[in-house]
Amino acid sequence: MLDIKLAKVDMKPTKQILHDKGIDKGGKVQKYIDSEVLRLCAPYVPFDDGALQRSGIDKTKIGSGLVRYETPYARRWYYRDANFKGAPKRGKMWFERMKNNGGKDKILAGVKKIVGRRSK
Repeated sequence: MLDIKLAKVDMKPTKQILHDKGIDKGGKVQKYIDSEVLRLCAPYVPFDDGALQRSGIDKTKIGSGLVRYETPYARRWYYRDANFKGAPKRGKMWFERMKNNGGKDKILAGVKKIVGRRSK
């Protein structure tokens, strides 16, 4: 004869677990990432009168997962070489350069803190 006893496990619904950790859609993790991308990109964004940088703040809905720089010339300056004030730090491909200069690691460390994991 074989007796099997099963343990009863009470778990929160997946949606609740994601919300509690802040990793639900539009949750605190996404809001943090969006805000940090804008903050960490700021020193890299081409700057004349500040309109391009302000457009990132004005046109981005924090928590959406989409950081948007929206001026008539944003795309041109993202991909084209030019001699900007504050160059060489300020210039094209500002998001990629920010990530490659330590921004990605800073954002990831912050996300780990929010969800309760320690950084290495």
